[in-house]
Amino acid sequence: MAVRNSSKDDAERYLFADRGYVASPATQADWTAKKLVWVASERHGFEAASMKEERGDEVVVELAENGRRVVVSKDDIQKMNPPKFTKVEDMAELTCLNEASVLHNLKDRYYSGLIYTYSGLFCVVINPYKNLPIYTEQIVEMYRGKKRHELPPHIYAISETAYRSMLQDREDQSILCTGESGAGKTENTKKVIQYLAHVASSHKARKEHTVPTTVSVSYGELEKQLLQANPILEAFGNAKTVKNDNSSRFGKFIRINFDVAGYIVGANIETYLLEKSRAVRQAKDERTFHVFYQLLVGAGEHLKTDLLLESFNNYRFLSNGYLPIPGQQDKDNYQETMESMKIMGISNEEITCMLRMVSAVLQYGNIVFKKERNTDQASMPDNTAAQKLCHLMGLNVTEFSRAILTPRIKVGRDYVQKAQTKEQA
Repeated sequence: MAVRNSSKDDAERYLFADRGYVASPATQADWTAKKLVWVASERHGFEAASMKEERGDEVVVELAENGRRVVVSKDDIQKMNPPKFTKVEDMAELTCLNEASVLHNLKDRYYSGLIYTYSGLFCVVINPYKNLPIYTEQIVEMYRGKKRHELPPHIYAISETAYRSMLQDREDQSILCTGESGAGKTENTKKVIQYLAHVASSHKARKEHTVPTTVSVSYGELEKQLLQANPILEAFGNAKTVKNDNSSRFGKFIRINFDVAGYIVGANIETYLLEKSRAVRQAKDERTFHVFYQLLVGAGEHLKTDLLLESFNNYRFLSNGYLPIPGQQDKDNYQETMESMKIMGISNEEITCMLRMVSAVLQYGNIVFKKERNTDQASMPDNTAAQKLCHLMGLNVTEFSRAILTPRIKVGRDYVQKAQTKEQA
């Protein structure tokens, strides 16, 4: 019992703001007496200062951090909110709604472990770059059936609002996750799916215990597939960048279909704008798509032999060799990807064919073309890589070489063979 309460307390620390001190009369009196405002700062963006004297269009202020007095234009100062608005959950409630106050409130909440903050209809999320205990089934149940203002800001509250609005209004609902690289779009999208899979899973598949503190849910096949689609998408479409260890290099639109009772009956995911160039070259300290590293590290000896896999340094398409991701194991991620494929109903034969294609892509990079001495025509002096590629793809190496070096093109009604230059090949 103590362990359960302890875990709940840990979660609540990252959800509920400690605002007991802000209501004290002394704090309010201090704010009023000092006439506190925000002024621009090169180091902090904005910093607190108290107004001391007005000189026409200029104001003398005293910086709170070091007591130094500076003269600033009236247009450059921004009003500060009263102490009662400290760490406010919805910034639409702020009396003084300006850039400095918004940034200060977000910063104040973030340093207190509160990563979610509302701004009217929006939910602003700041990436904590660590795992927080606020995504358990217990927290899902806490937000289930509650209105947005009843509990602290959370992605689950947004999901719950969309789900209930769909059921009540009988209209489609949309949740847009947007932000710069590393902001947390991918992770929060997964949390939305996790929440919907929990609250809208088929009643035939759900098994709930009567004790609310020990909720245990077994998802149906459809809900499992919905949750397990992500590891596959991430393996083939995500990569490590300088900013983000799991950056989505494509956009996705996820549509989840429900029946009239609110249970999930199907889903489809549309992907677009994949960064294909990453497959052939990467910037310094960046990786290509996860699946290449997962395969080379996680494949067993028999599979490595079957797929003609080599060491990282043998592939030109892996510009930076093997770059491990801190805190992650490519071998474990490979097993997770394989398990996800099986849950999605992909057969072992189809999985092997997909992995053959992954190995074939790496072999493409090892094909070397040279310019023939007396002409501009390209040649392939060593076709070892081409032989491996053709073996993996089930092609005839002679026909493959001919198609690359002298492809057939249609001219009018006839087909002619056109010699390719080294660059074209």
